[in-house]
Amino acid sequence: MQQYFRKTTPAAPLAVFRLLFGLMLFGSIVRFWSKGWIAELYIQPRFFFPFYGFEFVKPLGPYTYILFAVCGLSALLVAVGLFYRLASVCLFFSFTYIELMDKSTYLNHYYFTSLVCLLLLFLPAHAYFSVDAYRRPRLRAGHIPAWSLDSLKLLVALLYFFAGIAKLNSDWLLNGLPLRIWLPAHNDIPLIGVLFNYPWVSLVFSWFGCLYDLSIPFLLWNGRTRPWAYMAVVVFHGLTALLFPIGMFPYIMIVTALIFFPATVHLAFLRAISRVLSIPTTFLICQRTYMYSPIATAAIRVTFAFFFLFQLLFPFRYLLYPGELFWTEQGYRFSWRVMLMEKAGYAQFTVKDHLGHRTIVNNTEFLTPLQEKMMATQPDMLLQYAHLLRDYYSTHGFKQPAVYVDSYVALNGRLGKPLVDPNTNLADQQDSFTHKEWITSFNDNIYGF
Repeated sequence: MQQYFRKTTPAAPLAVFRLLFGLMLFGSIVRFWSKGWIAELYIQPRFFFPFYGFEFVKPLGPYTYILFAVCGLSALLVAVGLFYRLASVCLFFSFTYIELMDKSTYLNHYYFTSLVCLLLLFLPAHAYFSVDAYRRPRLRAGHIPAWSLDSLKLLVALLYFFAGIAKLNSDWLLNGLPLRIWLPAHNDIPLIGVLFNYPWVSLVFSWFGCLYDLSIPFLLWNGRTRPWAYMAVVVFHGLTALLFPIGMFPYIMIVTALIFFPATVHLAFLRAISRVLSIPTTFLICQRTYMYSPIATAAIRVTFAFFFLFQLLFPFRYLLYPGELFWTEQGYRFSWRVMLMEKAGYAQFTVKDHLGHRTIVNNTEFLTPLQEKMMATQPDMLLQYAHLLRDYYSTHGFKQPAVYVDSYVALNGRLGKPLVDPNTNLADQQDSFTHKEWITSFNDNIYGF
């Protein structure tokens, strides 16, 4: 182990990753801003759904634009390597704050991006081909500790591996679900679209996706299979970008996979950039190795050990809960379960008290269409909304209001059924990490992980 931590590797791959990752995040912020999504998602809604334990993270009203500006500027500074340490801190906290503001907008790739930003706080990504290295020649280093690059590779490998084992379930492998529901909606795509009407195509896509996720980290790590594996990365994520509205995630994964290539590839890329920007090629030549102090080395090792131990164990927390995971979603988020289910449903709430007051809630008075759609199929969000209604009607003439919900949800094309016991007063239920006993039984079996 000590011998491994003494190993070094060329700094070029980490520098290229820093540059491309920062630019893609900057582009994502610009895209988000230009499409008006900041106002639509974080300013216009009346209410929001915080993550349990992070209720203090709230949208900032008009100042939310400043938060996005800080995030975008930090991403750009990280990309060019200017004031890198401060910029990486600002990027991690601003991006993570944005991610935590409303559960309705949760996506796996936001979580992945936050984790990458967290790792970058500790990595010497600014030691090579950066403005900081140009301004401070003593910082410049052509080699870095090998673990600093391997940590990013390991995070990518964990994402793919857990996404793969999550697909080892009967709905995905035996029934081609939920792709069998989604693909026919894209049958207007030229050449291949007509194939999406056939169920066997959904099965082929499902099996390919599972085998891809389980094997691609190992194929990228192996030098002989790496070029072919990267072609598979481009094809796989290119198809997902074409078929599904998942934002920048496919492109982020295509860029991230480049870190598995040897330093010669990244040096060629940096030389090309240097020619375009008229940067002397001597700037790329440096024999110095970036070294952490003994105290910093020990602290980072402990931090990374806990970080990766958490990443290994946290996705399995669903085993602590009874019931079907796709139905209860207890332990579903933050576990790399990507596009595994199609849930559709509605939720009608009734608020009443012992004085005889009674009203059926019009959800559109409180929630945006996106919030209502996400809330209707996720038990913890149903509970949060019930508490929101309890508090609201407590100030509008109701005495200790009770809140009940008629909720019908269809999972992966099955017939809809109540998600919540309609006789449960959700106003009295408390949110926690314990099992929510008021979630109804699924009464069906989805075998596997």
